[in-house]
Amino acid sequence: MTPEEIMKAVLFFLTVAGAGWGIWWKIDGRVKESEKASETRIKTAEDKADAAQKDLAAHKLHAAEIFATKAGMHEQTSQLLRAIEGVGNRIDSMNERLDRAFERTTSRTTR
Repeated sequence: MTPEEIMKAVLFFLTVAGAGWGIWWKIDGRVKESEKASETRIKTAEDKADAAQKDLAAHKLHAAEIFATKAGMHEQTSQLLRAIEGVGNRIDSMNERLDRAFERTTSRTTR
């Protein structure tokens, strides 16, 4: 090989290597750019998730403070039913008293 051919071969490989390095440099720049964009999106998503988690915890606390539990509702219902039953018994006994009162008045007037 002559020195000119060697020089042409070296320049060819340098050109190919330079083109490859340039392409790699562009790809690497775009990858880093997309990584930065992804990091900001991830950070935003994490912030939203944290806010949603805090809101959910606050709602759970609010619901626990405000809304009745199943056991509490059962207890209240049983108390109300006992009270209604007591009122019903009083009404029944009042009817019996009224019947007795009318029986007494009718028997007194017939004498």
